[in-house]
Amino acid sequence: MFFVHMMLLLAVIFVGIRHGGIAFGLLGGLGVSILAFVFGIAPGSPPINVMLIILAVVAASATLEATGGLKLLVRFAERLLRKHPEHIVFLGPLCTYSLTVLVGTGHSVYPLLPVIYDVAYKKGIRPERPLAIATVASQMGITASPIAAAAAVVIATSMENNLDIGLIDVLMVTIPSTLIGVLVASAWSLKRGKDLDKDPEFQARLKDDEFRESLIDPEIESSDKQAVEKTAKRGLTVFLLGILSVIIIAMFNKQLLPEGVGMSVAIQFMMLSVGGIILLSTNISPKKIVNSNVFTAGMTAVIIIFGIAWLSDTIIGHHKTYLVSMVSDLVNLYPWTFAIAMFVVSVFLKSQAAVLTIMLPLGFSLGILAPVLIGVLPACYAYFFFPFYPSDLAAISFDRSGTTKIGKYVLNHSFIMPGFIGVLTATVIGYFLSITIN
Repeated sequence: MFFVHMMLLLAVIFVGIRHGGIAFGLLGGLGVSILAFVFGIAPGSPPINVMLIILAVVAASATLEATGGLKLLVRFAERLLRKHPEHIVFLGPLCTYSLTVLVGTGHSVYPLLPVIYDVAYKKGIRPERPLAIATVASQMGITASPIAAAAAVVIATSMENNLDIGLIDVLMVTIPSTLIGVLVASAWSLKRGKDLDKDPEFQARLKDDEFRESLIDPEIESSDKQAVEKTAKRGLTVFLLGILSVIIIAMFNKQLLPEGVGMSVAIQFMMLSVGGIILLSTNISPKKIVNSNVFTAGMTAVIIIFGIAWLSDTIIGHHKTYLVSMVSDLVNLYPWTFAIAMFVVSVFLKSQAAVLTIMLPLGFSLGILAPVLIGVLPACYAYFFFPFYPSDLAAISFDRSGTTKIGKYVLNHSFIMPGFIGVLTATVIGYFLSITIN
């Protein structure tokens, strides 16, 4: 029956891919209903702590966006890129990576993608080189962010398994490993593809007057001169201080937190407080917060995790004994193989938090040591494999030169090699770094 139930999970995932967005969550709930009423299996537990942390972080990040603080961050990044256009292949990905680390979501990358294209094209650099790795870097930054949903999953899951894994334990591994992964993939991207003046496909299209005129967008060119909301600086200052406070509390939680208060709960009330202070200090409209892009993306993530993680928890919990007996020998002998399992799951699930919500409890059940699980965290990002993630599609649409693209055979697209190189490098470094320092 395990394989029958796994077919149900795969069916939910494949249908979810077809519809996208919250379909994963809604169909996950349908899957739980089928397991309960058709197979007579008691539903497992939805990841309530994880969802609450995500809600709190999204509320704070959406409040920042409503103040214009996110635009201000993008403005700083844009000025850096335009000041050093010759280093766009490194600086572009580093900027998108840093934005994700600070804000906790890869969806912050969209305003920066047209700027990366504009800077690269005007410098005569093939836009595919910085754009492809920039979108990959924006997702690799998730496991390195102190306020991202992925970190919330690790902390909450470890507490449920009576393990003392702190935020700092995670960040000490994920920040250096993912950063090195981004740099290695950026270095590989320096010479990828032909230069524009030697690319026959681009030169042929250049003969079309309409195509040639479309290569530069005046609105992108003048974006650095547009006004930013007056509340932006105040909102951004409060937000950054809030992140700093979370990190300090994570470092000294036993001294600073009241007895019995865990770090996962602290993140919840701290991030809600950050949002509340921003709201009071800037007097922005709450309607503007709930209409922000970050809020929409965050709520979608919560529903996805609610349904799909609940379904997987129900299946794994019901077949736990069988699963452990089936794979425990292999995992105990080669614990790093768990990274491959996470990678494969992530190919189909477009959420790192959802992947970790499903896989970490299984990892703990298999007896995999905490340092190993922390070390392979970068492997939870593999949805670059199919080039249909929103940020990938955005990069393709913003590249007016047409160099960033989906290949004839779908899988030979612009993102697959930077993704493999970045994630593989980060996972290998993270694994050895974690088992060394923990």
